[in-house]
Amino acid sequence: MPEYEFVDVYVPRGVSRKDATRLLTDHAEYGHWELDRLSLLRDGSRKVRLRRRIIRQMRATW
Repeated sequence: MPEYEFVDVYVPRGVSRKDATRLLTDHAEYGHWELDRLSLLRDGSRKVRLRRRIIRQMRATW
């Protein structure tokens, strides 16, 4: 089963949908993050949880 690391990103209420998309796209392209969960809060802000897979190196045995 793969292991993941998570990061929470808070997008304030005044940020447009286009700018929020650009922010998350940059995280996805340059940090290899993918969307895990997005919550739209009552005040209009967004709480985003991103995840990326942890790749563990196996030790060489020879």
